[in-house]
Amino acid sequence: MKLAMLTLAATLSLTGLAAADPLKIGVVPGAYGDAVEVAATEAKDKGLEVEVVEFSDWTTPNVALAAGDIDLNFFQHRPFLENAEKERGYDFDVVGQGILANLGLYSLKHKSLDEIPEGGSVAIANDPVNQGRGLLLLEKAGLVKLREGVGFLGTLDDITENPKKLTFTEVEGPQLVRITGDVDLAQGYPHFIVASGAFDPTSGLVYSGIEDKQFAVSFVARTENKDDPRIKQFIDLFHASQAVKDQVHKSFADSDKLYILAWQS
Repeated sequence: MKLAMLTLAATLSLTGLAAADPLKIGVVPGAYGDAVEVAATEAKDKGLEVEVVEFSDWTTPNVALAAGDIDLNFFQHRPFLENAEKERGYDFDVVGQGILANLGLYSLKHKSLDEIPEGGSVAIANDPVNQGRGLLLLEKAGLVKLREGVGFLGTLDDITENPKKLTFTEVEGPQLVRITGDVDLAQGYPHFIVASGAFDPTSGLVYSGIEDKQFAVSFVARTENKDDPRIKQFIDLFHASQAVKDQVHKSFADSDKLYILAWQS
């Protein structure tokens, strides 16, 4: 009887420890990480412990999620996720909509696209999908033509016409803001520009448009863990929080043209 009581006490103790484990969420610096930090503070007040883990690149948050080092990440849109699953064999699910950022092309040397010179230098994202989005934006700007039907999966090899003979430098997405001043034109993400304070995020020469929700950064979990009640609790809080909405607006330079809240549209 005494042994049974001790076993029960140990089981209850371990259950209590498991329940107290924090929900670990992987983010990248900038708008997404800042919004999650705000929600994490509110969650703590409601009894949900959240640990925000910051990564500096767009590869490690999925590696960490697959390994079980984090429970959730918030940095990628669905096409990026689908490409990562195809390449790495991940088994992930989108479990909550997030923020749709408006991609732009920026220049600190020229005031219009017409001023981009022959042989001009262009910095573009180096990862699949985001590079494709940048190329589509260059095509929209009339600077290149892409192979028909390639869509957002295009790469530099899919450029069929380059009348200005532009040269390209491939850069990790979060680092594009740092190289913008060194090139004639750079793909840019407004939230990273705001975070850096390097230049005006509303100064893009052309924007992608904010109509396509598939590019909304979303909450992603392992499929086996997607029904964790802590995940639902956190996402519900994130979506309902006025403080989160205020932080997102601030992260996008208080400009409605740079983003939308995908879960509201």
